[in-house]
Amino acid sequence: MADNDAPAAAPKKSKLKLILLLTTVVVLAIGLSIAGTLWFLNGADDDVEMPVEAAEVVFEPSQYYVIDKPLVATLKSEGRQRYVQVHIALEATDSVALDAANKHLPLLRSRLLSVLGSKSFQEIQTVAGRDQLIGDLLTTVNQVLEREGEPPVQSILFRNYVLQ
Repeated sequence: MADNDAPAAAPKKSKLKLILLLTTVVVLAIGLSIAGTLWFLNGADDDVEMPVEAAEVVFEPSQYYVIDKPLVATLKSEGRQRYVQVHIALEATDSVALDAANKHLPLLRSRLLSVLGSKSFQEIQTVAGRDQLIGDLLTTVNQVLEREGEPPVQSILFRNYVLQ
């Protein structure tokens, strides 16, 4: 019986309390992060409207109006007489603009010939000069169409370009 006199061993602490404490802390952290996120998003600018659906981009194919007769003009040059002959087409996605260009073709041809005649041979001989010429011709066409109350064309295309 002497063995019974030894002090009783302390009971081992249960890990159940530790697991419950850690689970509670993790659940509380997740709940606070969700609450903080919702509060932050609701507190953002309410004036900014988020689009419900993005507008669908509708593809509209280009349409062309080919000016049948070439534009021929005399160019400024040093000592020699030079010519430019240009076959052009107008590009637009709206057929109304092309119909308007056909309707006002005599006025357009006159203005386009004036623009061509104002250029020098050296100026339009380079690629950059041709690009500038296209820009000037497009501006002229759209100015005429705007003055007549018609929609503009998108671009001018050279079908044939001859310098002599």
